[in-house]
Amino acid sequence: MDPADVEDQVKGVSSHEIENVNGTEEVSFSLEEEKALVRKIDLTLLPTIWVMYLLSYLDRTKAKWVHSIGNAKISGMEVDLNLTSNQYSIALVVFFVGYVVFEVPSKYDNPPPVQPQPQSVTNSRFSSLALGKSRPSIFLPSIMILWGVLTCVMAVINHFTHLVVLRVILGCVEAGFAPGVLLLLSSWYKQTEQSKRFGVFISAAVLSGAFGGLIAAGIVDGLEGVHGIRGWRWLFIIEGAATVGFAIIALFVLPDFPATSRRLSEREKQIAVARLARENVTAVTEDSEHLSNLGACKVACREWRTWAFVVGYMVIVGSSTLTYFYPTLVEGLFGNASTKKVNLLTVPIYGVAFVATGITSYYGDKVSAWRGLIIAGWLTLSLICSIIVCAVYNFTARYALLVVMAAGLWSTNGGTLAYASSAFAGMHPQARGVALAMVNALGNLAQIYGSYLFPEDDSPKYIMGFSVISAMLAVGVVVFLLLHVWYRRRLRSGVIQ
Repeated sequence: MDPADVEDQVKGVSSHEIENVNGTEEVSFSLEEEKALVRKIDLTLLPTIWVMYLLSYLDRTKAKWVHSIGNAKISGMEVDLNLTSNQYSIALVVFFVGYVVFEVPSKYDNPPPVQPQPQSVTNSRFSSLALGKSRPSIFLPSIMILWGVLTCVMAVINHFTHLVVLRVILGCVEAGFAPGVLLLLSSWYKQTEQSKRFGVFISAAVLSGAFGGLIAAGIVDGLEGVHGIRGWRWLFIIEGAATVGFAIIALFVLPDFPATSRRLSEREKQIAVARLARENVTAVTEDSEHLSNLGACKVACREWRTWAFVVGYMVIVGSSTLTYFYPTLVEGLFGNASTKKVNLLTVPIYGVAFVATGITSYYGDKVSAWRGLIIAGWLTLSLICSIIVCAVYNFTARYALLVVMAAGLWSTNGGTLAYASSAFAGMHPQARGVALAMVNALGNLAQIYGSYLFPEDDSPKYIMGFSVISAMLAVGVVVFLLLHVWYRRRLRSGVIQ
């Protein structure tokens, strides 16, 4: 996104030092060439994965919109399928069961000794077996086509069981997307360049929340009964078809790994690999001990920081399930508001979160040593808002507090994974990959219980949901404050650079 980052990374380091980090063949390149390459990557990779994630988030959350944007007159899904509030929660939960199970890597590659080959870049992080044996430009669009087709199929369901089965399969299919994108970003960008890029990636989910409801309301209302098809069924058809359409485009646009990308010239490939060579100094070398898969798991599990980040990320993900109920909460706060008004009132919630996420991601790279304190600060602000919501029943005040809470929760989401990546720097590379996978996979388990926090019979105050979130946020504040103190000590001792 910001080619100026390149200058920050090479300042004070000669090109000769970068070229000969591992005693490999020299690749001489200027700062201008590197900046041009980063700009080219930003203009091809980031927009592609941004749209892919936007469509992914719209598809996975479609069930919430067709349920909560409406009553039977406008939406009709809950009536057509005879859905109860409890069944709706189950439909949300089953997606994440498949998502979490299949997100855990089926294989942790043993990285080869550092060398200017594709493996030295692509295997430095954990990867799934499927992605490890395929090309990102084929693997990611292919699973996108699958979930787009599944979304279209949901337009013909006639029973709650059909919804559950398709949601489980959808979760399994989409599970490979986020880890694949994380692997791709880490293969192209230096660690201190990744926070902004990951922030751009996360912003797609924020914007989908802001405008997904408006799009859904427009489709459901505008196409209700057209060709004898209910509006909510048109919603699945249109957005599923859009997903398949963009996936086909991504097949021709999405780049592969630096050393194997067909979108770059040979010169650009050499620069792309060489600019990351310096970061591989702490990776596996000829003299490094190679761990078995089980050995890497044992090392990761023995580290208290692994479990600290698991708990911290579960707090954030669990609290963030609040986003699934924004339309329901807003409708409860403002009474029998129209569908259009309910969806319009959710836009500011996501709009403020979008701005806050962008600012936090930008400064996350600038003051990376203080990420733990920044995360704890956002969680504290969200905690205060959640406690006040439990005590104050003024609808306007509660709405304002929801806006602030959303900003805090979304801002900490991407930053936590970036912080974990830095905090695990002292681990054996293979154990580090396992630890990151555990944080991401186990953290998403919180989606399961989080889906039950706001039952309809608790409307409009939802005391139980906000009380549970308050308790979780309090735990999160303590965890990230401890991690911050520990991380700063490691920095002062020179253990972490």
